[in-house]
Amino acid sequence: MALPLFAGSVFAQSGGSLRIGALNPVTGAGGPYGEGMQKMILAAAEAINAAGGAAGSKIEIFAEDTQTDPQAAVLAAKKLIEVNKVEAVLGTWSSGISLAVIPLTNDAGKILMHTSGAPALSVPPANEKGLGYRFQATNDRFGRAFAEIAEKEGFKRPATMAFNNASGIGNTEGFKKAWTAKGGEVVSEVVYEPKQASYRSELMQILAAQPDVIVTGSYVGDTTIILREWYQTGQPVKWIIPGWAANSDLVAALGADVVEGIISVDSISNEKAPSFAAYDKAYQAAMGKPGTDNVYAAMTWDMMTVLALAVEAAGSTDMAKVNEKMRDVANPEGTKVYTFAEGKEALKSGPINYEGASSVLDFDEHGDVTPDFSASFVEDGKINRRYVVKI
Repeated sequence: MALPLFAGSVFAQSGGSLRIGALNPVTGAGGPYGEGMQKMILAAAEAINAAGGAAGSKIEIFAEDTQTDPQAAVLAAKKLIEVNKVEAVLGTWSSGISLAVIPLTNDAGKILMHTSGAPALSVPPANEKGLGYRFQATNDRFGRAFAEIAEKEGFKRPATMAFNNASGIGNTEGFKKAWTAKGGEVVSEVVYEPKQASYRSELMQILAAQPDVIVTGSYVGDTTIILREWYQTGQPVKWIIPGWAANSDLVAALGADVVEGIISVDSISNEKAPSFAAYDKAYQAAMGKPGTDNVYAAMTWDMMTVLALAVEAAGSTDMAKVNEKMRDVANPEGTKVYTFAEGKEALKSGPINYEGASSVLDFDEHGDVTPDFSASFVEDGKINRRYVVKI
């Protein structure tokens, strides 16, 4: 159920409220990230309210769990929009979820901010109203990062395995496009169905082509099964896996020997920015872990912050007016700011440029941003960042 989370109370009696939906993957495949994502929306709202709110309005958060399931996400989004009367929905994770939810937010004239990679979310019909904002890299950009890393590591015979949804296929197709543009060839490809007890037949099809690396578009659950069955074959091959699948949960499930040498690829936060320091402090207070553990939580912190700055710049909670100000407060050439309080003060003097915790947060014409990527290697059961890839 949606819980109204009142984030602070420093307001004049005449001040109104701005209702925001936090729609995050608290359970399901996105569960390792969802709680932190939701708590950072609330933490950012608390910081905004402590600074007097946005355009005189208190931020009120209503939280729902997508269960990382499109049907559950649609029901939750309907409740947020129709019952809780939210003006924006923040933090959908996984392309299938965001693609299912965005028609609802479009129809209601609400803003959707998401962390999903499907290119379809950038353009009509999904983003025909320009109300969708992506805080994650697109699948195409992930694919290019995979290809850059594969080339840097000297691989010659890649194969791909993709979970059958928009994100999984998007990642491996993005890799194939980038790899073939470099003159390379993908020696074998397979798309597999979710929730299987075994992926041995798909795996053996891939291994028969004798690849030197397998690039996946996958999640923790299916990756766990695939890697366990691969390890049992004894056939040597390397793996390039998205960071949301090659994470500490995977290591814990399989043990250090199985995952040794896996390359985990993910977008990385804007870690040297003062905005990241503010986020990191809030994340450690809420979760007891460093902010670097959850790049998606940095994204939701930025979602709430930049939305509130756009509200402040618009002087209104009308989402059409707010939407017109999104790029004005996030993109160059204004005064660089790193918190809502700084931005609110600087707006009194002129344009601002919010530099985010998750990225520099410059939105292009599609509402997309361009974070950098990390190439991390699993070594002795630890995931160690080795280098950064800029695309």
